[in-house]
Amino acid sequence: MTTSRERDVVMAATMYYLQDMKMESIARHLRTSRSTVSRLLKRARDTGVVEITLRPAHSRAPGLGRELASRYGIEVYVVPVADSADDTERLGQVARTAARLVSRWFDSDMVLGVAWGTTLAAVAEHLTHKATRGSVVVQLNGAANTRTSGVSYAGGLIDQIGAAFEANVHHFPVPAFFDYAETRAAMWRERSVRRVLDVQARTDLAVFSVGALTGVPSHVYSAGYLDPEDVATLDRAGVAGDVCTVFLRPDGSYRDIDINARATGPTPDQLRRIPRRLCAVAGDNKIVPLRAALAAGVVTDLVVDEATAAGLADAAGD
Repeated sequence: MTTSRERDVVMAATMYYLQDMKMESIARHLRTSRSTVSRLLKRARDTGVVEITLRPAHSRAPGLGRELASRYGIEVYVVPVADSADDTERLGQVARTAARLVSRWFDSDMVLGVAWGTTLAAVAEHLTHKATRGSVVVQLNGAANTRTSGVSYAGGLIDQIGAAFEANVHHFPVPAFFDYAETRAAMWRERSVRRVLDVQARTDLAVFSVGALTGVPSHVYSAGYLDPEDVATLDRAGVAGDVCTVFLRPDGSYRDIDINARATGPTPDQLRRIPRRLCAVAGDNKIVPLRAALAAGVVTDLVVDEATAAGLADAAGD
């Protein structure tokens, strides 16, 4: 049921942005104050009721978005960034846009699947509060490693996202990678693990990034999740990167990469069963793993900064 406040948000936004009314006039119409109208308009922007898009004439963003969308058959949101922007700024802009989309798409009685990582941590920081009912946030891949339990990192991230939506939270208290494939197979038969896997299987919206081995390595490669022998094995296998800690070659293949039998994240086959799959990417070193993710067909919606999008378009044209 639509609340009185939600109606006021829509009415204020309609009068201000579509009817070009002044705040004072809107305040009189709604029998409230100008400051309240200002807060209603801010809420309209924060919750996605109103979207403001700037398209500078010099930006390649609109054209890149159309080109990549046509090439890969997905929705693409290219975030314009200044040429002088560093990696932190690029990630921040992508995270803001991804957070806005998640807030728009995720609602009551839905399941949101989240893969942990540096990009998702940035997205979580930009989420605005949106009360939902009967919703669930579930962790898609385990986070424990030989150094830590992973609870403070991945668990805190999942809790933060759950709090933003007042959603029930399901952690996945297993390692990112088991030592033995047979251990994983045995754990997957345990009822406590099975319960989380069943929630994952009901995911309506998955949010993730891609992991890169080169440049600035992604969290999975720099925080004790892989031994040097594992990294060498991945290199010999021609791995381009990972999605949800499942490793991919440039052509999107993954089934015969041995370490994937020990990984706890959803495979590309499992991800493709999720109706909407949002991938947020920023950084030149993410182009190669992003191409692998696109080849694997795991992305339905892509948020990417302009520089990375340009690199992806150039690479795809080679």
